[in-house]
Amino acid sequence: MPPMDGRRDNPLGLIAGAGRFPFLVAEGARRAGRPVVAVGLRSLTDASLRKQVDAFRWSGVVRLGQWIRIFRRFGVREAIMAGSVRKSDMYGRCRLVRYLPDWTSIRLWFFEVADRRNDTILRAVADHMQRKGITLTNSVQYCPDHLPGPGVLTRQQPSPAQQRDIAFGWRIAKEMGRLDIGQSIAVKEQEVIAVEAIEGTDRMIERAGQLCRHGGWTLIKVAKPDQDPRFDVPTVGPDTITNLRKHGGAALVFEAGNTLVVDREALVQAADRAGIVVVAHAS
Repeated sequence: MPPMDGRRDNPLGLIAGAGRFPFLVAEGARRAGRPVVAVGLRSLTDASLRKQVDAFRWSGVVRLGQWIRIFRRFGVREAIMAGSVRKSDMYGRCRLVRYLPDWTSIRLWFFEVADRRNDTILRAVADHMQRKGITLTNSVQYCPDHLPGPGVLTRQQPSPAQQRDIAFGWRIAKEMGRLDIGQSIAVKEQEVIAVEAIEGTDRMIERAGQLCRHGGWTLIKVAKPDQDPRFDVPTVGPDTITNLRKHGGAALVFEAGNTLVVDREALVQAADRAGIVVVAHAS
C-alpha cells in the first residue's frame, strides 16, 4: 500500500503494540473509510501491519514525543492505542540504554506521574497528547463485533465446582481491577492460586500451572470497574487457550461486553479440542 501524502482528511492514528488487536482496529477503521497512520513499536508490532495501513512508521516504546511528531506530520488529530506492551520488560537492567526514551517520555515517567500504575501512566500519556492536539480515543470503537455478550461459548458447560470458583473469584478479580493491580486471577476449589500483576496474563498462567501441577484451575479475566476504553482493554485469543492447555487451566472466564476476543472462531475450536470451558460472564 503506498504511503499517504499527508493531505487526506481525518486520518486515524494507531499506536500498535503486539498481537492482533492493531490489525482489528486498522481493518475496522479502513472499512469505515478512514485512512490509518500507524506507529509500530519496535520489537513488538507485527511488521505485516504496514500492508494494512495507509502510512507506517517505526518508533520506540518510550518515544512519546516521536509518536506525536509522526502523527502531526500526517495531520492526525485522533488516535487509538492497541496491542500489548509487556511493562515488566521496562524494569530490567539498563532500561534507559535499551529503550532510549526521548525527553518527553523521560519527563513524563520521572516528573509528571504520581505513581507507575498502568492507568496513571496511560492517562498522563493521553493528557500530553491532548495538549499537543491529538485525542486518544476509544480503542474498540472499530471492532465492537469482537466483544461477545454473555454466555458459554464452548460445547462444554462449566461444572458445579467451576461455577462456584467463578462466583468466588469474580468479586476478587473486580476488586483487583479497582485497585489497578491486574486483570486476571487463577482459582481452584475457591482458593486463589495466582494473581496477575506487572508480569501480564501469560506469565501468570505459567505460574499458576507451576503452583497447581494437577491442573483443573480456572482463569478469570475482568475489566476494571471504571475501565477506560482508551487503553488496557482485556484481550483473549487462541494463544490464551494454548497457554491454558499447556499449564493445566480448565476454564477461561472473561467479562462479557468488555473483553476483546481475537479470532473468536479459532479460540472456541481450540477450547473445544482441549476440553476447556469458555464463559463470557455478565458484569
